[in-house]
Amino acid sequence: MPSTTLYSKAGKELGKVDLPEVLFAAEINEAVMHQAVTAQLNGRRTGTHDTKTRGEVRGGGAKPYRQKGTGRARQGSRRAPHYAGGGVVFGPHPRSYEQRLPKRMKRIALHGALTSKFDDGAIRVVDELGLDAPKTRDLVGYFENLKAGGRILVVAMGDTNLELSARNLPGVTVIRADSLNIVDVLNADTLLITQVSLTTMAEVYS
Repeated sequence: MPSTTLYSKAGKELGKVDLPEVLFAAEINEAVMHQAVTAQLNGRRTGTHDTKTRGEVRGGGAKPYRQKGTGRARQGSRRAPHYAGGGVVFGPHPRSYEQRLPKRMKRIALHGALTSKFDDGAIRVVDELGLDAPKTRDLVGYFENLKAGGRILVVAMGDTNLELSARNLPGVTVIRADSLNIVDVLNADTLLITQVSLTTMAEVYS
């Protein structure tokens, strides 16, 4: 079973803590991880882009000029695609970019992402990160004590003071232990996980 150092928020080592093997010692399947990331990012797209066809563009009711006698090619509308201001051919229209992914594949991808972060030494487990009141300065001090730098993903159990303290910090994301997603995990340089969150993660994602 994998294990790592347990820290206090003051940065002191409190001993060792075992990590769920299913989450932090899993097989890393890069193909499935790529598919899960693609599906999640596509799900964020609104798909509201729209262009007008020649039937939707305003105007163009009369012929630009008479049918015969001009020596030019016959034309029926100023709103044909080859005219400036005309309709768009094969342009984008509203659509859904959602990609449905089996639940098992999502689990495999998340397990692989957590394992890769553990292998890279990016996991920090802290006994607790409680704050008496929203204090961004105090939270930054905790990060410095724990040597957590870069993009930080804090996995906690829904602490309002913690979320309020982190919302003005660029590169810091606070997420609930039962709401993990592969994009946030892979984007983070450091995963700061509270000890109580490990139990929830094992129950939800095993």
